[in-house]
Amino acid sequence: MNIIGGLGLPELIVIALILLLFFGSKRLPGLFRSIGTSIKELKDGLNNGSVSEADLNSPASTGENVTTTSKPE
Repeated sequence: MNIIGGLGLPELIVIALILLLFFGSKRLPGLFRSIGTSIKELKDGLNNGSVSEADLNSPASTGENVTTTSKPE
């Protein structure tokens, strides 16, 4: 029975054991915590980074020429 992307339960157990050997039981929870935090921040960034209608209607995004003049000092 394939659980995730063609990996069955025996394969996932082997991967978990290898991770436990490499990182140890004390560092492994921190590793997964930081991965979870990174995924959460990525999702938040993608949701907050969406373009609003006000941004779409601005002259810079529509391709209109915007000229500014400055007063000589």
